[in-house]
Amino acid sequence: MALKRYAVIVAGGSGTRMGGSIAKQFMMLADKPILLRTVETFLSLSPSVELIIVVPAALRDHWKELCRERKLTFRHTLVTGGITRFHSVKNALKYVEPGALVAVHDGVRPFATKEFIESMYEVAEEKGAVIPVVKVSDSLRELDQNGSHPVNRDNYIAVQTPQVFRSDLLLKAYNKAYSPVFTDDASVVESIGEKVHFADGLATNIKITKPEDMVLARGLLTSF
Repeated sequence: MALKRYAVIVAGGSGTRMGGSIAKQFMMLADKPILLRTVETFLSLSPSVELIIVVPAALRDHWKELCRERKLTFRHTLVTGGITRFHSVKNALKYVEPGALVAVHDGVRPFATKEFIESMYEVAEEKGAVIPVVKVSDSLRELDQNGSHPVNRDNYIAVQTPQVFRSDLLLKAYNKAYSPVFTDDASVVESIGEKVHFADGLATNIKITKPEDMVLARGLLTSF
């Protein structure tokens, strides 16, 4: 029997790098807010997932009003974000049961496809913990006290979401105290000695955080 599936959509940021008065997760991408596009992909999954959406306290009413205006009636749990991403995910995990699968995904990655997300759940059910990664194509330099020096880009990979885990691992990992080294969920899980497996990411699975990302996103939208 397949394990129950959860999806934690993390949209807890303020979006200060985007500028303007609208938080990045609520900026319009064509006719829909970015966050709604992300959520709708998860709603299309088969089997269905238990949806947990994390937003800042100041934007809870904004999300509720969006749902009312668009007559959105899908079932989900709305959770208030914390002071860091770690705390936001920890808040969401209060609504997750042991013996399940949990995908944690950035609310501002609206181009993760249905097939891609479903494949990540399947790998996690077998392996326990999986993250999508892509090779780095740009030249890289490392900064130090003497300036900078080139490094071999083949030794580096870029990490995306959704990151998917057996809930027992994730719940155990998030019992730890916060540390600045926790840059994503994989780093939290690895801190308790668990192995995280890699899967091929998607080049189009971009994270929209800066104004120039919106330009790219509008272009991608025409190809989906």
